[in-house]
Amino acid sequence: MPAAILIRPDTDFIREVLASGGGDLKKCFQCATCSTVCELSPEDAPFPRKQMIEAQWGLKDRLLKDPAIWLCHNCGQCTTNCPRGARPSDVLGALRREAIKSFAFPSFLGRMVSNSRLWPVLFLLPALIFAAMLLWAPKGPPTAQLEFANAFPIPILEMLFFAVAGLVVAAFAVSIQRFASAMRTPGAGSITQGLLPALGFIVTHERFAKCADNRSRFWGHLLTLWGFAGLALVGTIVGIGTMFGVMRTPLPLLHPAKIFANICAVVILAGLAFLFADRVGNPRNRAASTYFDWFFLLTIGGVVVTGVISELLRMSQSSIMYPVYFVHLVLILTLFLYAPYSKFAHMAYRAVAIAAQEAALRRPKVAETVFPETNGITCRTCATSRDPNSAGAGCS
Repeated sequence: MPAAILIRPDTDFIREVLASGGGDLKKCFQCATCSTVCELSPEDAPFPRKQMIEAQWGLKDRLLKDPAIWLCHNCGQCTTNCPRGARPSDVLGALRREAIKSFAFPSFLGRMVSNSRLWPVLFLLPALIFAAMLLWAPKGPPTAQLEFANAFPIPILEMLFFAVAGLVVAAFAVSIQRFASAMRTPGAGSITQGLLPALGFIVTHERFAKCADNRSRFWGHLLTLWGFAGLALVGTIVGIGTMFGVMRTPLPLLHPAKIFANICAVVILAGLAFLFADRVGNPRNRAASTYFDWFFLLTIGGVVVTGVISELLRMSQSSIMYPVYFVHLVLILTLFLYAPYSKFAHMAYRAVAIAAQEAALRRPKVAETVFPETNGITCRTCATSRDPNSAGAGCS
């Protein structure tokens, strides 16, 4: 008789999943429609049926280590076709939020960012930092024209953002390492050989493209990713350039870096327009949207909008540019400081999960031993056969 398995449901975890967007979890009756209609669900390890029953049972440790919750791209086909209205895509979204909170380093920031009641606190620290910079940071002689550096010295801004970038990279590294070490993967071995294919999937959003019922999400995510990546690249190059004295801000309007940055701003605004329209215009997505979703979208949208307005106000030499730029800086620091704990982190966790899946597909398959047919008994240890009425043949 096989050994009994003791299951200890985590009722607190069940309540957290229900509160994080998985409120219809208990409606699931395991019909497997969700796994059947999902374009991304592999045949050898289908989801989300298994994850739904594990969530109902409160199997927190199994679920948070399961890469399948990240292989889901929230296309919504499972929810659309669910005969019970259990909304599997929303449940997996809630599980992803719980996973980020569980693996976060430091853990208190993961809990803080996921708590909708603490959102004012998240903006308070960046606001205090820039208020102190505005009031007490040493500043150079005022320039003939209004410039942001008159209020926020460029060298101090550079030191601040590069220091924060280092801290964020370290936090990401520890959090992702925790996830990768705990991950339940098919087979054993390193996921390294799957990293390059995973990067290709992330960069092209190839799997998002399979969400046939929701193409706007593909374009929204792709344009936002590329626009943000472009702005981050320009910001890094200009920051390093000003540190070494080879560039000076504000850049002329026709400077190649300025042109590229403005193009990236248009791209990201187009992507955000798709995402906002999808959230607001689609009744299902509107009902499923949570604080976790809106915190990220509104913050990144605010960064781009206040950046564009700040640039226009500086060009018109309006003193209103300073308070708008203050808000812009607060939003940028908020976005980056809490990146490992917000929806921003999806990209990193999903890349690792896809890498594990791709690495498993590339591992050599272990051949099964085929025993010759015999009228006798085959020994499973040495693969020899013997007559059941004889003695001494075989090892057992």
